[in-house]
Parts: sequence; C-alpha cells; structure tokens
Amino acid sequence: MSVIRFAAALMLTCAVLGSAVAQPRASAPITTEQAQALFDAYWEWALHEYPEFATAIGDHRYDDRLGDQSAAAVARRKAYYAALRSQLDGVDDSALPPLLRTSLQVLRQRARAIDRLNEAYGRLPFGAFDDWPPVSQMDGIHLGLPQLTASSRFTSVADYEAYLARLRAVPSRIRDQIERMEVGLAAGWTLPGEAASGVPKQLDAQVVADPRDSPEFGPFRNWPPEIEPAERERLSKAAEAVIREQLVPAFRALQRFYVERYLPAARAGVDASSLPGGPAYYQALLDWYTTTTLTAREIHDLGLREVARIDAAMEASVAATGFKGTRAEFQHYTTSDPKFFYTRPEDMLAGYRDIAKRVDAELPRFFAVLPRLPYGVRAMRPEEGDNAEHYSGGDPLTGRAGYFEANVNDLRTRPRWTMETLVLHEAVPGHHLQTARAQELGDLPRFRRFMWFTAFGEGWALYAESLGDEMGFYKDPYQKFGNLSFEMLRACRLVVDTGLHAFGWSRARAIDYMVEHSGLTRADMTAEVDRYIVVPGQATAYKVGELKIKALRARARAALGERFDLRRFHNALIDGGALPLEVLEAQIDDWITSERSALK
Repeated sequence: MSVIRFAAALMLTCAVLGSAVAQPRASAPITTEQAQALFDAYWEWALHEYPEFATAIGDHRYDDRLGDQSAAAVARRKAYYAALRSQLDGVDDSALPPLLRTSLQVLRQRARAIDRLNEAYGRLPFGAFDDWPPVSQMDGIHLGLPQLTASSRFTSVADYEAYLARLRAVPSRIRDQIERMEVGLAAGWTLPGEAASGVPKQLDAQVVADPRDSPEFGPFRNWPPEIEPAERERLSKAAEAVIREQLVPAFRALQRFYVERYLPAARAGVDASSLPGGPAYYQALLDWYTTTTLTAREIHDLGLREVARIDAAMEASVAATGFKGTRAEFQHYTTSDPKFFYTRPEDMLAGYRDIAKRVDAELPRFFAVLPRLPYGVRAMRPEEGDNAEHYSGGDPLTGRAGYFEANVNDLRTRPRWTMETLVLHEAVPGHHLQTARAQELGDLPRFRRFMWFTAFGEGWALYAESLGDEMGFYKDPYQKFGNLSFEMLRACRLVVDTGLHAFGWSRARAIDYMVEHSGLTRADMTAEVDRYIVVPGQATAYKVGELKIKALRARARAALGERFDLRRFHNALIDGGALPLEVLEAQIDDWITSERSALK
C-alpha cells in the first residue's frame, strides 16, 4: 500500500475513534453507529494493507499487488497498532449492545497483543512483529505464492492481468525480505541454522529452467471459455516472460542469499529466550498464541500432567490390539510394517475421501446448524516436503470450496492409522466446519468472521478430534492409537516448546522426547520440533485451547443437567467466530444463563 493510502486508512480509523471518545466529552460512550464505522474502517485498512489476505477471503480489489514488506511499511503498521490500542483503551462501550461490545473487546485484545509483541521486537531497527521471520521452511513467499495463486480468481482477462501485475511485484517483495533478514543478521535475530536448513531445497521448485514448470504458471493451463484463443496466447507469453525474466531470477537470488549469507551466519542455539528480546519476547509469544497469561512454567507443568495421563491411555490402546511386546516395539512395528502404509498417492487420497464422507453423515447429530460451504480433499504440493497436513480455506461468496490438503509426498512417513484423526482435525468437524461457519455469520462485523485466534481455532480442531469416539470412529484399536498419538503430540508440544525456549532443551532432546511419547515417526517428529524452533509458542495453543473447551462443556453440562443440548452447545462455541479464550468463557457463561431462562 502506498504511504498516502495507509495514512488515509489510519486517519479514518483514528478519526472514528476520536469522535467516539473525545467529542464533545471524554466520557461520552461510543454509539452503535460509531462502533460500526470503527469496525468498517479497521476492516478496510486490513484489506488494503494485506492484499494477499483480501484475495484469500474473496475480495478481489487488490489482486494486482502484494503487501508491502519494506522496513518503512512494517514501521507504519507498528505505529498504526500503537495508535489503535491507545484509542481503544479509552473507549467507553457501556452503551453498546452485547454483540458490538464483544466485537470491541475482541479488537481491543488484538491491538493490545500486537502492540505488546511489537515492544518485544523493539531491539530490531524497525522493531515490529510483522511476518517475522520472512522466509523459513514453514512460511515465506516461495510457499505462500502458490497458495495465493490457488485462492485467486481467474474468470476474465482482467483477472489474468491483475495476476501478472502481482507476479511482477515479487522481485520487490523478495528484495525487501532479504533486507529484513540482513537487519536480523546484524541484530543477532535469526532463525537457528539447523532448523531452517531445508529452505534452499524448497526454493528449487521456484528456480525452474522452463517457465511453464513454475507453480505460478498453472492458471495459464486452465482457461475459462469466455477468454478468446488470441488472448490466451498473449497472456501465456506474458506469463512466461514474467516468470523467466523476473520471478526465477528473484527466487534464485533468494536461494543464493540463503545458502551463502543467511545459513552460515544463522544462530546455533534454538531457544527464543536467547534472542535480543530475551525471555520477555517468548512470554509475549505465549500470551499471543494462547490468549492467556499462562507462564512458560505453568504450560510446561500442564504438559507433563497431560503426557502422563495420555501415556496410560496409549498403553491400554496397545493392549487392545493384542500386540505382544513393549510400547517401543509396538511403535516400531506400526511405523515400519508395510501393511500400515499406502503405496500409491491416489489410494491414500481415496482413503481420506471415504473417511470424510462417513464423518459428514454424523455431523447433524452434533450441530444444530451446519455451514453450507463444501470442502474437498487434495494432495499437498511436492515442494512442501514433509510439512504437516493442513486446511486451505474456501470462500462462500465466490463458491470456492475449502480443502483438506493431504501430504502424499512420502507415503512411508504417513501411516494409515493417523487418517481418521487428521480428517476430523483439518476438515470436519474441525477447521473447515468452524471457519466456514464463521464466514457465514452475517450478524458479525466482517473482521470477526475472518479473525483468527490460534488457541480457539486449533483448540477447536483438537477438540473435534476427540469427538471421534462419540461419532463412532476409532473402533479399530490402531486408529484409536493414532488418535491418542496425536493427542499426545499436542501434550508433548506443551513440554517441548517451553523446554526448548525457556528451559534449555536441545533439539536432539526434544526430538527424542517426541518420538518416545507420541508413537509417531522420527521423521515427523524432527519436522515438528523444527517447526517449534522456528515458530516459538504457537504449538502450545492447541492443548490450552482444547482443555478450555472441554472445561466449558463440563461446566455447561453440570449447570444444565439433563437439559444440556450438545448440538446447541457446539453452535454456541463456534457461532461467535474465533475468540480469545477469556471472551469465549464469558460467552458460554452467558449462553448457560440464557439456556436456563429458556427452559424454566
């Protein structure tokens, strides 16, 4: 976004806030109209500032650009959130109806959390938490651009022209990100070299000899019928030129920088607490991801308790299979015997689709209202390597389905007994059901339909895995072992993430701990630990969120007794969109009170 457009968006939001709290009396409560204008201003600012996000949710006004990642743009966004927090902290919301009061509370929590993270990043010259690190094995333009292409609209010549303009912006984005990584190197703020060593290989997929082999050329193979042959030829040639002359050289420069400059100078240690931000930086990340004030010690101890509890359940699961041997021998057997693995990617995809169809049939028993947006199952891209399976969101406005993206890149690391749990987590009733439902909640301000809080979103998906027992899944003891393995994985994350970043654990110790307890493969656990090293704190949110949701379910059942309706409870959980956990708790307490009143 240009400086002028950013300034206009900032001034608009601050003007709305200022009129709400300072005109004419400082104590005047914000009105409904002012609150709605505030939310609209924030939403428009976010779409302008993050055009990739706008594309992903179906707003195609900015499909011709990439977000500005220069140091100046990062500093501007830092100033924006500081101003937003300051203004929101002074707002009197007492006159607002409950939905808008909650929306203001959600936006205030987000502004405070980002402003606090920006303070933790203060030792960097531009001092802001804004897409850092810019390039890692988990994220970066080399992985994000193909995903963005998949979310883009290609229905007209104008759509293709906008896409070409976006591709022409890639070299500038890469130069900005190299500059930011140089700043990090100078400040001692880098990724650990061992964890990030796979990035150059990932970049191979972008450094192609033939432009038509580029992931970004895909849209020029599938044309809408409205586009004439002559235009197709013109646009294809333009794409080939952009990829050959701009994209490939830019990605080659990034790859060379990573190999020759970044990795040799990257830090050897793995703990976030040793970065210039210190332990306060890691605590800020824990607060951000969990939306709580739990300390590293509290999270670590919670993890140890969960690991002990799930260990006992896994032992019982092993016994149920009839296996004669130790737990370690069973884990070796289930991760090495060929009968537990597919040999063809298409067979694994068919297996996932069969599970998904069976889950779909169970959903009406568990939800009073279901989202209308469909979902599908497809393979992850090869360049994503051993990254975990994930969900790619859809768009109800344009009719783009959501997708569970399955990793079929190395079938020998993907045992069949994990598959039921993965569908429940990534598709339904996990990420797809929750995020698609949020997008359809027309009463919510738009920013709330698309806002993401990791503890809520991942906590919900982990809770969704646990519904498998009630839905009739995990009847095969190996599938049950797989479910417990994944629950154990999330419990281990509490121990390992804090162990790595607050208590001096080595990478090797963390990997060994994960393998010992989870029952999953060493290759998977190595990738997992490298993820925790590169994205500190994020992995702790899953269990923290799941345990809160389970505690709220127990509270609601105890309060309502036989009148407790699980279907209505589940919609009460997800029909406010993603929320910070303390806001979610207040919402469920209000729902319990409402249910009591309705049933009298």
